[in-house]
Amino acid sequence: MSVSTTRVTSRGGGAGDPSVEGTVSPDLDRRPPGDRAGGSGTHRGRLVLALVALGVVYGDIGTSPIYALKACFSREYGLAPTATNVYGVVSLIIWALTITVSIKYVAVIMRADNHGEGGILALLAIIRGDRDAAPRTRRRAFLVGCALFGAALLYGDGVITPAISVLSAVEGLHVASPRFVGLSVPVSAVILFALFAVQRFGVRRVGGVFGPVMLVWFVTIATFGAAAVARAPMILRAINPWYGVQFFLAHGAHGFVILGGVVLAVTGAEALYADMGYFGPSPIRWGWFGLVFPSLLLNYAGQGALILHDSAAVANPFFLLAPRAMLYPYVALATIATIIASQALISGVFVLTNQAIQLGYAPRLTVVHTASTSDHVYLPAINRVLMLGCLLLVVTFRSSNALGAAYGIAVTGTMAITTVLFYNIARTQWGWSRVRAVPLCGVFLVVDGAFLAANALKIAHDGWVPLAIAAAVWILMATWAWGRERLIAFRRSNAVPLTDLFAQLKHEETPRMPGTAVFLTSHPDGAPRVLLRQLDYAHVLATHVVLLRIIFEDRPWVRGPDRISIAPLAQGFVRVVTRVGFLQEPDLSAVLEECRLAKVALSAEDTVFYMNSERLVPLPERNPLRRWRKALFVVLLRNSRAAPDFFGLPADRVVEIGEKVPF
Repeated sequence: MSVSTTRVTSRGGGAGDPSVEGTVSPDLDRRPPGDRAGGSGTHRGRLVLALVALGVVYGDIGTSPIYALKACFSREYGLAPTATNVYGVVSLIIWALTITVSIKYVAVIMRADNHGEGGILALLAIIRGDRDAAPRTRRRAFLVGCALFGAALLYGDGVITPAISVLSAVEGLHVASPRFVGLSVPVSAVILFALFAVQRFGVRRVGGVFGPVMLVWFVTIATFGAAAVARAPMILRAINPWYGVQFFLAHGAHGFVILGGVVLAVTGAEALYADMGYFGPSPIRWGWFGLVFPSLLLNYAGQGALILHDSAAVANPFFLLAPRAMLYPYVALATIATIIASQALISGVFVLTNQAIQLGYAPRLTVVHTASTSDHVYLPAINRVLMLGCLLLVVTFRSSNALGAAYGIAVTGTMAITTVLFYNIARTQWGWSRVRAVPLCGVFLVVDGAFLAANALKIAHDGWVPLAIAAAVWILMATWAWGRERLIAFRRSNAVPLTDLFAQLKHEETPRMPGTAVFLTSHPDGAPRVLLRQLDYAHVLATHVVLLRIIFEDRPWVRGPDRISIAPLAQGFVRVVTRVGFLQEPDLSAVLEECRLAKVALSAEDTVFYMNSERLVPLPERNPLRRWRKALFVVLLRNSRAAPDFFGLPADRVVEIGEKVPF
C-alpha cells in the first residue's frame, strides 16, 4: 500500500500536553517575547527590553539588600559588627554576586538554552532529548531525577520568597516608630492576600508597568548606598577578596556558617536564566551589568559603611541608609518593589507548572491565559496553594530573620543542580573536553556546595520547610510520570496493527455512516483501543476516520512544515501526526482545520471526537511502597482536568467510552 504524505505549513503556533494526547492551535501562535519586541536587534531595542526586564527578572535579587546583610549579623549567627567582620561579610557578598550571578549565570549558564528558553526545566528537556545508547540510560534517569528535584525546590522558593520579601519591607516601619512592631504580621498578611487575589485578572504588560518602578528602585538604593560610601570610603577595601579569606581564617567553622546568610544576596539568580525566553540574553545582560549589578554593589557597600560608622545600625542597615525625612516613602517604595518581586516569582511558578504539565510531569490543571497576546498564565489551584503557604509562613515565623533560616536551602539546592546539569550538557552535547569543563564547573560547584552545606546546617532549624515542600512536589511529579508511562505502555501493547484492522473491516463489510470520527492514538502504526471498542459497541464506523497522534517535543516551540503531517491511508482513514512544543497549547479543533486546509475530507458539522474514559484497577502488590504509589497516581488521575475540557472540545461533539485498565 503506497502512502503519500502532505506537509502542512501552519499559520500559527501549536500547543500540547505530554501527560495526555494533545494538539496544536494556529490562533495561539505566540512568538517568544524576546522575538516579538520590535527592534530588539538594535541598541535602542535592547535598552527598551532591558527596562522591561527590570520589572520581571530582577525583582527577587533586587530586593535582597533589604534583608541579606542584616541576616548575616542577626542573633542566629552571633556575629559582632566589628570593622573586620563588616569588611569580611561585605567582601563575601560582593564576590558571591560576581562569581555566582555575573560569571556563572549571566556569562556562562545562559548559553545553555533550549531554543531560546532557559530555566531548570529547559535543561531537563535538553537532557531528556539526549537519547543516546543504553549505557547512558541510568545516568540520564539520574539527571532527570535531579532536574525534577531542582524544579521542585523552586516551589519551596515560591512559597517563601513572597513571605520574606513582604515581611522584610513592612518591617521598615519599625525603624520609623516602635509602635509599628506589632503590625508587621497583619499588614504583610493583608498585602499577600490582596496580591494573590488579583492574580486571576492577570498581569498585562507586567514588565512595561513594573519596569519603570524597578528603575526608580535601583537608582534609589544606589544613590543612598553611594552617599554612605562617600562618608566612609574605606568600605571599598571590601572589593579585595582577601578580606573574605581573612574572615574565614579568623572565624573558622563559624565563618562557614555565615555563608547561610551571604547566600541571601544571590537569591533570584535563577530568575535571570529562567526568564531568558521572555527577553533574550542580551537585554538581561545589559540590565544586569548596566544597572542592577552596580546598584547592588553600591547599596551593600553603603550598608557596610553605615555599620562601620554606627554599629547600632546593624539592626536594619538598609532602611537606616535613608534620610529620616524620606523613610516613609522609602518603606512604601520597598513594599512595592517586594510586591513586584513576589509577583515575578508567583508568575514563574505558574509558568513552571505549565511547563511541567506539558512535559508530562504534572497532571492536567486548569490553565488560564489572561491575555491572548502574552505568555502570562494563571493556574487557580496553584495560586490557592501558594497563598495558603505564604500566609501560613507569615503567621508562623512572624519575622524576616526567622524566615531567613528556611530560605537559603531551596535556592542553593537548585543552583548546585543547575551546575551539574550544565556540566553534563557541555560534555555530551557541546563536546567540551574534561580539561575545559571540569575547572569551570568545578569552581561553580565549590561555591554552590559551600552555600548548600552552610544552609544544610539550618535543616534542623526550619530549613526543613522548603525541603518538605520540594519532597512532596517531587513525589507528585515522579509518580505522575511513572504512572503515565505505564498507562501509555498498556495502550500500545493492546493496539491492533492497522493492516489487521483494514482486513477485518473489508472481511466483515462494516457499514459506514456519514461523518468524521477522530481517534487519538499514541501508537505509530496501530489502531487505538477506543476505536476497537467503538466498533465492538456500535458495529458501524464513520466514513472518514482520523487517527491523531501527538509527538511531544523537548523544545518549547514547533513551527513550519514539520509541525503537522497528513498521510491518507486505506478505506477512508487518515493519519495525522502533529508535533508540539512544551510552551504551546492543546486545541484539537485547530488540527482539523489544518486538515481541511489540506483538502482532507472533513466536515465541521458532523465531526465526533472519541476518547477513552479509563478507570484504573490497581493489581495486588506485595510491596507497600508500590501499592502506595499506585494509589497516589489513581488519585492524581481522578483529579486531573477532563481531557475534553483541556483540549477545548465542544461538549456535544465528544464521546467517551469507559474501560477498566489493570494497573
